[in-house]
This record gives sequence, structure tokens and C-alpha cells, in this order.
Amino acid sequence: MKSTDRMNFTTVMRRLVSLLLLIAIMILVPTTLFAESKEAQKGYGPAVVHIALKGDVDPAMVKYLTRALGEAEEAHAEHIIMTLNTYGGRTDSAADIGELLRASSIPVTAFIEGKAVSAGTYIALNADTIVMQEGSTMGSAAVVDGSGKLIENPKIISFWVDQMSEAAKLNGRDPNVAIAMVDPRIEVDLTSSLGKVVAVGDVLALSASDAERIGYSEHTASTLEEVKAWLGYSERDLIEVEISFAEQLSKFILHPVVSVILLIIGLAGIGIEIFVPGFGLPGILGVLAMGLYFFGSYIGGLAGMESAVLFIVGILLVVLELIVPAFGILGILGGGAIITGIILAAPTWQTGLVSIIIALVIATVVIIIFSRTKKGRTTWSKFVLREKLTTEEGFISAEQKTSLVGQHGVTVTPLRPAGTALINNQRVDVVTEGGFVENKRPIVVVKAEGTWVVVRELPSNEKE
Repeated sequence: MKSTDRMNFTTVMRRLVSLLLLIAIMILVPTTLFAESKEAQKGYGPAVVHIALKGDVDPAMVKYLTRALGEAEEAHAEHIIMTLNTYGGRTDSAADIGELLRASSIPVTAFIEGKAVSAGTYIALNADTIVMQEGSTMGSAAVVDGSGKLIENPKIISFWVDQMSEAAKLNGRDPNVAIAMVDPRIEVDLTSSLGKVVAVGDVLALSASDAERIGYSEHTASTLEEVKAWLGYSERDLIEVEISFAEQLSKFILHPVVSVILLIIGLAGIGIEIFVPGFGLPGILGVLAMGLYFFGSYIGGLAGMESAVLFIVGILLVVLELIVPAFGILGILGGGAIITGIILAAPTWQTGLVSIIIALVIATVVIIIFSRTKKGRTTWSKFVLREKLTTEEGFISAEQKTSLVGQHGVTVTPLRPAGTALINNQRVDVVTEGGFVENKRPIVVVKAEGTWVVVRELPSNEKE
């Protein structure tokens, strides 16, 4: 390898190491700050702890509630008031939250502030007591997919009906009401409790007054202070366990649209950095985007550091394939590692697969457009021999040498039996049929096979 090639290789490897270090820093520094903020929030004295669950029910909410309950336990809190305001979300995350609430050694009161529908209703039913704000609603817990369409799979509906009815039974609530909130396929007679029948195709939603009347809530209150007073803790301090910046960022990043956008920016930026010259804005944006993607997954509890490690290993393998061709083996392994790392960091493998397909298609288009508008040699082309042995450069191609058969020339070096001859004013490497030919002797081409040009010495009287 020439000295310039070594310098190019060293420069590229330094840039690659810088990229990978930046990804690692993007993931590790925020997680360290998250851990430090967690330590700083410890040390509450006996009090009533307030936890606010608002927005979509997702893994980030599970992570936040896990931390909040842990801090309440460490503080030996008297009671936990959990404000709920959600239109629902992931049923698996709701199930995880239900388990956390049932396992809590501290009594939990759910204060429904606005809406607690779908998965939010299930969360409320797992609390020890329910208080609803005037004008709030609970119920409408039919299972839907990501687009809001009702899921008709009987196994999924049966599972969710069982979960809802069992949650209702925890505190002596009528399970038929919970069933009416979930299953639109059946008619539920609630004449004795609500004075109506929930028809086929409908799901039940309860107002604050109806819920209190049938025992689905224990009280109606307007403010958090009223809830605290009703519980008998009006003289106790109310301590907020607020969602941290890292958890808020994670919740934002885990949104499906945001995740896809980050993947597009990340894959396109890193791809441009690899295939287009220079280390600039695209590479930095790509590293930042991928760092945020894996950071959000880590804080949200979807995956550990192994997903980011897989992604980094995949990038390294792809780069090695470009530098040291290995018949595509390293490239295939690298691509598989990149895809696996991204899917592991996604909420589900299905959403991860869809996200990466969309991101790869768009990122590929962006890389192609960028590379065509960018002039100059790419970074990796510096390691590829692109000079051509053309006729204009004084070389004769193998295809052209067959036309030399029958042509006359003169040796410019002795042929022992290989040497060089001048044929048609061009220097050609030739070989004799086995004999020795002196310099400046006339010859004729008798055969041309591939790169071999076989000549025979001419008698002096046959010289042109």
C-alpha cells in the first residue's frame, strides 16, 4: 500500500472511530445523568406522594412509574395519589403497570382527571381506590390496533376481557361492567345497576356520577387537594415525583413517527459519511439521531445496551467489507447486526421491522441523490484502483492482441525466449516458440492467446 493510501486509510479509520465514540457518548452520558438525577431525588420523608400518568400508555410510562413507586417505597410514604389522564395506549404496557400497582405495599388512589379510557381504565381498576374529577370519563376499553381499528381476534379480546374483569374483582367491583367496557360483540344487561342494556356493537363509558353510583369510583373531587383531604391526609405534605427530562425525551423518541424520522436521519447521515467524501454535517446528524434512538429505547426500558453494541458492530463490519472485500460475508453479517440492533430497540419486532424498511428505502434514496450531486472521489474509492490500462495510455488490451497475428515487427530487447518487440510502433511483450532471438531482429506474430503474443524470427530476406 502506498504512503498516500496509508494516510487515507488512517484518516478514514480515525473518522470512523470518532463516529462510534460519539454514538457511545450520546447513549452513555444521558443515561448517567438520568441515574444521577434519580439519586438526587431520593430521601423523601413520610408524606403523600403524587405520581402523574398522562399521555399515551407506553414503555416510557412503565419506566417512570417503576422509578416513582421505588422512591415512594424508600420514602416510607403513607399513601400514593396517581393522577390519570390518558386515552390509552399499549395493552402490554398497561398490563405491566397493573402488576406494579398490585405489587405496591403502599395504598394507591387513582385520581381520574379528564379521561381514563381504554388502557387507562385497566390501570385505574388496579388501584386500591378510584376518585374521579367532575366531568371525567372511564371505560371504552375495546382493543384496537395502531390505526384505531377494532381488533376482532377472539383470543386477544378474550384475554383483555379476562384482564379487565379480574381487575374489577380486585376491589369488589361488578365484573359485568368491565366486560361491557371491553367486548362489543355481546349484549350486557346492566339494568339493575345503570338502568340500561349495553347493546351489541357498543362499549360502555362511565361518567363520574355513574361510576360513583355503581361502585366503580369511591368519590368525586375537583382538585388534587380535595382528594388528599378526602383520604384524611390534608395536613400531610404532598411530594411530587416528576417525570425527568430523560424520561420525557424517551417518551417523545418512542413515538412511532419520531422513531422512523430518527432512523432515516441516522442511516442516511452515516451512509453519506461512508460513501461521500468528508466528515461534515450529515455524519454528525446521523450519529446524533442514532444515539437518540438507542437512548430513548434504553430509558424506556425496551432494550439494554446490547442493541446499540450490535448496531456499532454492524457498522464496523460494513466498513471492513468496503476496505477488505470478503465476498460479501462481512457486509451480510454487518447488515444483519444493524437490523437486529434496531429491531431490538423497537417497542415490538413488528414495528421495528416496518420502521427499518421505511427508513432504509428513504435513506437509500437520500444517499443516492446526495452522492450524485457531490463532486469528487468518495472516501472509500481512494482504496480502490480505478486507473484503466487503456490504449491511450500506451497499453494494448487482450482483445486487441489477436489482431496482431501476421504483423511484422522488430525486437527491441533480446528474446530469451520472452522480451519486448516493436509492432506497429507499439511496444509489445512477446515470447518466442522456444528459441533465442537477438536484439534488433525482424519478427512476425504467429499466435496470440490472451496476454501471450508468440513470435518467430524472420530470415533477413523476408524483412519489410
